[in-house]
Amino acid sequence: MGVPEDLLVAAKQCLAERGYAHTTVRDIIAVSGSNLAAINYHFRSKDALLNRAMIEATDEAVQEVFKALPESSHGEQSERLEAFWAALIDSFREKRALWLANVDTLAQAPHSPEVREQLADGQARARAELGRLLQQEGDEASGVLLTLLIGMLVQWAVDPDHAPTAHDLSQGMRVIATAATTGD
Repeated sequence: MGVPEDLLVAAKQCLAERGYAHTTVRDIIAVSGSNLAAINYHFRSKDALLNRAMIEATDEAVQEVFKALPESSHGEQSERLEAFWAALIDSFREKRALWLANVDTLAQAPHSPEVREQLADGQARARAELGRLLQQEGDEASGVLLTLLIGMLVQWAVDPDHAPTAHDLSQGMRVIATAATTGD
């Protein structure tokens, strides 16, 4: 890896550990092992570097969502959904730093048009793939599933010990679907 790549890796680590607001240039330099001038030379500013790191973290998170999708479209849809949730929750555990950086990205997106645009693009790609999981056309169902995914991410970031399991999510979705169709 070169200096720009080292700085990006360090910036993503700092986002996960400290958050956008608490990451300093010195933090990034300490993690990357680069010199102070490297950030301005390669990225123009700390904010530009952190924005690039957030965009890359978003792309990596979208890829994790894609990896969590069941490979086969065979079997019961409820079983495929539960398998998806289980794989995604495993990713939340195994790649915690990536997902924490994404929580911070969600918070920063309203303040950065570039980050907001990239986040919206990632969400659109995720909705399309989630629609394939659900075997549904249109954004209604996949948009709801994406909303649940983002909510799960926030719960896992804040209190992973009390976040719902894959089974809890599947069961809860059944209860909600039943309530929505019966009007109770």
